[in-house]
Amino acid sequence: MKTQLRKAWESRAPRERTIIVILSIIISATLYLWLIQSGSTAHQRLRASVTTLRAQATQLEQQSIELGQLRAIPIAPASHTDLRTLVQAQTDAAGLTHALIKMDAPDADHVQVVFNAVTFSDWLNWVTSLKAQQIRLDSSQIEALPAPGMVSVTATLQRSQH
Repeated sequence: MKTQLRKAWESRAPRERTIIVILSIIISATLYLWLIQSGSTAHQRLRASVTTLRAQATQLEQQSIELGQLRAIPIAPASHTDLRTLVQAQTDAAGLTHALIKMDAPDADHVQVVFNAVTFSDWLNWVTSLKAQQIRLDSSQIEALPAPGMVSVTATLQRSQH
């Protein structure tokens, strides 16, 4: 193979050899520059991703701490007051009345609520305050709104059966 390449190279005229060498140098330089540019672009994208991922990791750590604090809250004895009245009182106390669109009580142990444009942190605090009243979140549908941190929520609350 080596001898065949050597024979092919020697069979070329000196001018052809010069052109082949120059083209090889140009192609090699072009590929090298393309590789450097691609690496630089990928490096910049990855650097931005790392920054985003670090921010998300920090947020997850904070949420983990908050979850631990919520789980550590002692459970108060259940109230025998009307469930709808308890939910309304907690809504008023949390200052979420402005966002409450609808509240229905299909039976004595369930209340369905619909909130529009409430901050997610206020929503979590409200659910925590309900837990202290022995009211648990049975189901929920949370949709992010275009404004950062704002959500719309449809939820069903249930009296705990302790």
